[in-house]
Amino acid sequence: MQFRIDRGVLAEAVGWAARVLPTRTPVPVLGGLLLEATDGRLSVSGFDLETAARIETEAETTADGQVVVLGRRLLDICRVLPDGPVSCGLEGTRFTVEAGGTSFGLSTLPREDYPTLPAAPQPYASVDAAAFATAVGQVVLAAGRDDTLPALTGVQLCLDGDTMTLAASDRYRYAVRQLEWKREAAADDRVEALLPARRLFDVARSLARSGRVRIGLAGGLIGFDGGDIRATVRLLEGRLPRYGSLFDMAGAAVAEVACEALTEAVRRVAVVAEANSPVRLDFTSGGSVLLRAGYGDDVAAQRVPAALSGAEEVNVAFNPGYLLDALGSFESPRVRMELLGAGQRALLTGLGRVEAGDGGGAHAVHQHLLIAVRQLV
Repeated sequence: MQFRIDRGVLAEAVGWAARVLPTRTPVPVLGGLLLEATDGRLSVSGFDLETAARIETEAETTADGQVVVLGRRLLDICRVLPDGPVSCGLEGTRFTVEAGGTSFGLSTLPREDYPTLPAAPQPYASVDAAAFATAVGQVVLAAGRDDTLPALTGVQLCLDGDTMTLAASDRYRYAVRQLEWKREAAADDRVEALLPARRLFDVARSLARSGRVRIGLAGGLIGFDGGDIRATVRLLEGRLPRYGSLFDMAGAAVAEVACEALTEAVRRVAVVAEANSPVRLDFTSGGSVLLRAGYGDDVAAQRVPAALSGAEEVNVAFNPGYLLDALGSFESPRVRMELLGAGQRALLTGLGRVEAGDGGGAHAVHQHLLIAVRQLV
């Protein structure tokens, strides 16, 4: 096995495939990357039995072959190599990497012990890659991080009609994002799947420049295909709680405020808030919202223009981190807040322009539900 490739191209390919490698594993071969050189192409694959990542790129191959090497070690080497062409080859049980007078030797792992990569499900849906990456980024921040509740660490993907819906919740907030998708093959009218949020985020971000991403589901796996990048992810069991009734905000007061101004105000006043202390928002029909945080002599306050309808005043308080996450996920200049009062639900919706650009289409809806804190500061 011998091939020659640009350092930047090799580093990008190895970096993408190495994303799926476990930090620690009792099975050394699962920390390896599979490199395959053939017919002017180099493919790099990683697989941790839950997620498989494969990327192909052009390379000058002089001898075809396969090799498995420690992925993170190879990534470290790629990062320190000088710019320019890199020559790689297999010499017995040693994999060599040379560039600009610098050479490295790596021991190899048994190829026969490397697990077989799962076959990618047949794609039957496609979605704009940039819009998909944006949408995933807007919902994953609401996914749980408690691995003892695995369903809440996932993102629910639903394909229904011509609308794709992504949703995530950690019980204290619920993010929902819709965008258009296109059917590429025969499929059920409605399809649902629960994906690991962190894996989905990495895949979507890496595919963002692929133009369109093709998606397939089969046998407990979901496959993503964009350009030279392919990923297969094992689905989580279960599903998220349904959010239909939660998003019914009948009787709520409605406030509209500039998203950037509110974000900056929350960030400023939260400086004096102790851990887990809320930020209070006092909306009035006079055209403003007063933000306050802190206790005793350590307090902060700022007033921001806001329009309130449906009530003379509404007082709510939120975890500042959750509120900043929600506000930061909107691309629109203004946000609409439906408020039921202290300790109750608040529904945020972006106003002003379609989310995620043209790729989102008419179905690009983004909403974020927060549970207000009962105790007001």
